[in-house]
Amino acid sequence: MRVARAALVALSASLLGGCVTTPPPPEAFHAALNQEYRLDAGDRLRVTVFEQDSLSAIYAVDKAGYLSLPLIGSVPARGKTPDEVRSAITAALRNGFLRDPDVSVQVEQYRPFFVMGEVATGGQYSYVPGMTVQNAVAIAGGFSPRAEKRTVDITRQVNGQVITGRVVLSDPVLPGDTVTIRERLF
Repeated sequence: MRVARAALVALSASLLGGCVTTPPPPEAFHAALNQEYRLDAGDRLRVTVFEQDSLSAIYAVDKAGYLSLPLIGSVPARGKTPDEVRSAITAALRNGFLRDPDVSVQVEQYRPFFVMGEVATGGQYSYVPGMTVQNAVAIAGGFSPRAEKRTVDITRQVNGQVITGRVVLSDPVLPGDTVTIRERLF
């Protein structure tokens, strides 16, 4: 009887030991939600130089992280806020091109986010401000029959580091995030 009970306890412990609980994501993972938006490759910016129609247009941040504007050339944008880019453009235009440039920079289109794993159609999708994981899954055609539907993994770049965190469906998605839907075990 004792041997059977000891075997049952050992079996229970080994089964419970197989249950892996994922630690919560690092604090910086969710802190990124409250930080000012940082530009990266794939973002499209509407640059308006008032009273200078030839300079006002929509410019894309290239793979190297730069905007290429007439007259002033390349302006670094990766990791900067739209306001920091506006200041850099203003300073470059003031340096020999315009006396008192009045510049506005707005994000016209955010870089895409990605959905992969157990969804109907994984891939790259256009980001819309205020998007949640549930919205992202819906855009990707919904969960597959084998999907784990309670939590998902989001991989995002925070302060130059790539961080993955397990989140619930109501958590926000940011531009550039990769949302991974895992397969359920049972």
